Amino acid sequence: MTRLRAHLDGLRTRGDKALGLFLTSGFPTPDATLPILRAVADHADFVELGMPFSDPVAEGLPIQMASERALRQGATMETTLATAAAFRAATDTPLVLMGYANPVLRYGVAAFCAAAAGAGVAGLILPDLPPEESGALEAEAAARGIAVTHLVAPNTPDDRVGLVAARSTGFVYAVSVTGLTGSGLADAGDTAAYLRRARRLAGDLPLLVGFGIASESDAARLAADADGVIVGSALIRLVERLWDAPALTDDDRLAQTAAFAAALKRGATSASR
Repeated sequence: MTRLRAHLDGLRTRGDKALGLFLTSGFPTPDATLPILRAVADHADFVELGMPFSDPVAEGLPIQMASERALRQGATMETTLATAAAFRAATDTPLVLMGYANPVLRYGVAAFCAAAAGAGVAGLILPDLPPEESGALEAEAAARGIAVTHLVAPNTPDDRVGLVAARSTGFVYAVSVTGLTGSGLADAGDTAAYLRRARRLAGDLPLLVGFGIASESDAARLAADADGVIVGSALIRLVERLWDAPALTDDDRLAQTAAFAAALKRGATSASR
């Protein structure tokens, strides 16, 4: 069992719901990413560090723009791995890398997994790499204790949800909508039915839901039918607004970001009562 899976299983055993928070590496500035991750670490059960890429096909506008901004300011795979290592040196909160297959393949799958393990990375999510084509990555990741997570969506048939669960070693990532990150949430009844189906088909593997969750109430509603929630675009939008406000100090910005993370965790936790 991977370290990430064991961590999520521990939360579930205690009756708690997981909160994952996503931030693009190098955003909003190269020097700001690490302090933001540290500010939310007390409230998140794991963090997802985005590997900036020029063609993030699953992302809506906020994360697309965050990737573009990070790349424009010099973000690379090396700076992303360095940020991961610095974060893990300061906290026990698990860190998951999320991004796209092209940069990983260019780096070299074996070399990438070795570097990620050396940086303390606990998991990996590549939305554009289907399970049928992920054997090499899964093998290299497994050899180094890194969990691999695959995704399902509302229109994913039952047999494919089972395949995703069989190939995932961290959790099953349930996309809440058939669309991009940052989309609005779908009908509550339809989403609940989909999550209950996916959770049943995932078996013992934790099921976490993401895409479109932007508030404490959103987190509470979706966590009711999953083992936790993941928030990305809403955090990106908040960070962009705060760091582009010249009247604020960095302490103000970090405090407001931490407060947002705390509210999301309250929402997720309320669903477990």
